[in-house]
Amino acid sequence: MPQQSWSSKRERQYEHIKESERERGRSTDRAKEIAARTVNKQRAESGEARSSGRSKEALYAEAKRRHITGRSKMTKAELERALR
Repeated sequence: MPQQSWSSKRERQYEHIKESERERGRSTDRAKEIAARTVNKQRAESGEARSSGRSKEALYAEAKRRHITGRSKMTKAELERALR
């Protein structure tokens, strides 16, 4: 079920996750669903997905990882600016 908007990296990731889930005994349909949801979530968190964008929680987590001070009081727009 790789999407046309996915990069080749995301397609490989999808296939890897799908195969891992099949090896764990999941049905093919369930493995495809898990793989697609995982890839789409990671695309959204990294800002690759056009429509969804990153959530405030994802921006906050990135700011925390980069040790940006004052992040707890920032709005979503402020977090986006701070991370640029």
